[in-house]
Amino acid sequence: MVSSPRPNLGPLIYFTATLTVGVYFAFAAVQGNFGIFRRAEVDAEAASLSLELGKLQAEVDRMENLTRRLSDSYLDLDLLDQQARDVLGMIRADEIVIR
Repeated sequence: MVSSPRPNLGPLIYFTATLTVGVYFAFAAVQGNFGIFRRAEVDAEAASLSLELGKLQAEVDRMENLTRRLSDSYLDLDLLDQQARDVLGMIRADEIVIR
């Protein structure tokens, strides 16, 4: 009886497993939760939120200015008059309303 030499499968299994793990990590690096594509999405969202923060900060600054102008320490009579007429819906006798 002649026995045929059996091929050594150890290196083939090792390289297959190594290749599979390498492909998995490459995929995770590109499209995973912390991958390149996710990083681009986070950067775009950060830029968008930065713009929104600038707009909101400008609105807060405007409101702080109006609040200061109506405070007890600094009273802007023109602003007070405008605010009162807006809230009450009234006009002076010498004014004309155009809509």
